[in-house]
Amino acid sequence: MKLIKTAAAMAVLALMTGCASVNMAPQQESSQAKQFEAPEEGMAGVYVFRKQSPFGAALKKDIWIDGECIGESARGVFFYHQVEGDQEHEVATESEFSPNTLSLMTESGNNYFVEQYIKMGAFVGGANLRLVDEEQGKEEISKLSMARSGSCSQ
Repeated sequence: MKLIKTAAAMAVLALMTGCASVNMAPQQESSQAKQFEAPEEGMAGVYVFRKQSPFGAALKKDIWIDGECIGESARGVFFYHQVEGDQEHEVATESEFSPNTLSLMTESGNNYFVEQYIKMGAFVGGANLRLVDEEQGKEEISKLSMARSGSCSQ
């Protein structure tokens, strides 16, 4: 019994502190995205990021916008994706049993900042999303690196 408890504790610790890696965008592309320029005409920009937190560091989680794969996240990365402005969009992330979603009403010319965060669930870490204000989003993204878009596990 003690061996089972020890193994379970080590598995949880690995999920919380391990390190996952994803394909990264070129540094120049990352630096350009951090300029936070206005999106193309008629479009809105969506930044999705995951902080450097050690909690859930070994987990990679897919991110989609309107059903399109944006990429697979890991700690300390962000994505930038443009969507049609003046419309509602669905941002989704892979979680334990089904995707968690966030509805996002956009205005043309604006950028939006969505934090993906890891939460411990019944068996493995799940992920969820929350909209953050522009100031907080820019501050967090300035510390992160841009991941290459378009590669999801599912």
